[in-house]
Amino acid sequence: MAWFKRTEKGITTATEDKKDVPKGLWYKSPTGKIIDQDELARNLWVSPEDDFHVRIGSKEYFEILFDDNKFKELDAKMTSKDPLNFVDTKKYSDRLKDAIDKTGLKDAVRTAVGKSKGKDLVVCCMDFAFIGGSMGAVVGEKIARGIDYSIKNKVPFVMISKSGGARMMEAAYSLMQLAKTSAKLAQLAEAKIPYISLCTDPTTGGTTASYAMLGDVNISEPGALIGFAGPRVVRDTTGKDLPDGFQTAEFVLDHGFLDFITPRKELKDKINLYLDLILNQNIR
Repeated sequence: MAWFKRTEKGITTATEDKKDVPKGLWYKSPTGKIIDQDELARNLWVSPEDDFHVRIGSKEYFEILFDDNKFKELDAKMTSKDPLNFVDTKKYSDRLKDAIDKTGLKDAVRTAVGKSKGKDLVVCCMDFAFIGGSMGAVVGEKIARGIDYSIKNKVPFVMISKSGGARMMEAAYSLMQLAKTSAKLAQLAEAKIPYISLCTDPTTGGTTASYAMLGDVNISEPGALIGFAGPRVVRDTTGKDLPDGFQTAEFVLDHGFLDFITPRKELKDKINLYLDLILNQNIR
């Protein structure tokens, strides 16, 4: 029975001849479900086993929303400065450089205009991979310019939020973006141009306190974390125990802060449906 018994002991393989299993071929969801990465991508990065919505960035959202993934990026080369010469565990200027090199992004938001179901749409999408999607001066400025483009060209505006909040390395400069973006959205409303806000996992801090909750229609992906402060801060401030899942999209919907929860596969159809209804035009 030598065919299944080892006849020689001490067999070894030289290091250079060993074959590693390529990384990134499988994804394990928080519920423990395993899925092939290619299948996950084909399913718009939603686990078919448990409907878990994997975090994705602007690249993937643009692919989902724009027809044939064709769009023009606005203000693509805008980057942050370090006006405060901020230093924590490292210089902010070095942190910015590292984030740009690591992600290939210029900052935590990208703005693009293109066709969605045949009609022009401006989409401003945050990237959590860039310093936790934190909102600094560039984020606020790019959102403001995206809104200006919508007003000038009378094109509906969509904001996709995915952020840990204001960027502490820019201090007051960051906090000023809450008022700046809110004022721009007021101008958009005065121009009677629709604004759809999509909250994705996570939408927290200053983004929730400003543009993320100011949409004509506020929607979210299933299971997204949506809130202002973290659970510990809320618990310490209120002195009360918190209900289970109190910062999930489903809880926020039940308490009136969202209009709809929309699965990723339905995003393109539903966003354009809401726009058609707001604009009182034929349903596409």
